[in-house]
Amino acid sequence: MQSEMNISLELARRGLWLLLAIGAPVVLSALATGLLVGLLQAATQIQEFTLSFVPKMLVVLLVLALVAPWMGEQLLAFANLALSEGLASWH
Repeated sequence: MQSEMNISLELARRGLWLLLAIGAPVVLSALATGLLVGLLQAATQIQEFTLSFVPKMLVVLLVLALVAPWMGEQLLAFANLALSEGLASWH
């Protein structure tokens, strides 16, 4: 019983770290792009909503296209780990 709980907690911990690792490239690229566009808007005093939205959307799509294979590998590795550890603890 105790070992099953330890396995479950370890899988939950790894899952949360994986969530942060997978989400970080997209969120950080959107944050950096928003900051750069915000600085540009402040310097030029152009306050247009689409000027901040379109570059962020394009950068996020580009980052997703570049990082998607790595994300898939990480998710697949975690799923294999979760299923192998989870099934092994049910015996």
